[in-house]
Amino acid sequence: MSRINPILVATLLATGLPVHAEQNAALDDEARGIVKSFFSSLKGELVASLESGGPVEAIKVCNDRAPALANEAAAASGWRVARTSLKLRNPANAPDAWETAVLRNFEASAAAGEDPNKIEFSAVVDQQGQRTYRYMKAIPTAEKPCLACHGKTLAPQVAARLKELYPDDRATGYAAGEIRGAFTLSRPLQ
Repeated sequence: MSRINPILVATLLATGLPVHAEQNAALDDEARGIVKSFFSSLKGELVASLESGGPVEAIKVCNDRAPALANEAAAASGWRVARTSLKLRNPANAPDAWETAVLRNFEASAAAGEDPNKIEFSAVVDQQGQRTYRYMKAIPTAEKPCLACHGKTLAPQVAARLKELYPDDRATGYAAGEIRGAFTLSRPLQ
């Protein structure tokens, strides 16, 4: 169940981002369904790739397939669907100001003991003069398959491939259970 976090709303308002503290259960449920489907597809491809070719092969899934799966989810749903993080691997996934504030709140919530698997936030915001519903769901770092490419210790061939694809990679050094980023969805409202 999504809830309005008054501290997060105050943080977002302080950044100059107008936020309407209202809930919309139907949109929350729809967003959760999109995330569940996207995550299931992504995880399935990652696990299959890890089993067939190991972590170096799995990097291709995140590099090529994850953006394609997000685009497929967006086309099927009419929503903007993406992933973002405070520690980027792919600069194309950089968070905007609203996402940055939400991600920081997610990290604070996890540090305070909230289960990262349950951390989410939604709000209606004014985005370029358009009322827009926005939803984010934390992505916790799972031991498998995440740590092979996002952990504190990487195999040399994994580190080399990541350096080749992402010269400015900052998405390593995670431990199991830490928030690695978030799914981020949005949809203009009428």
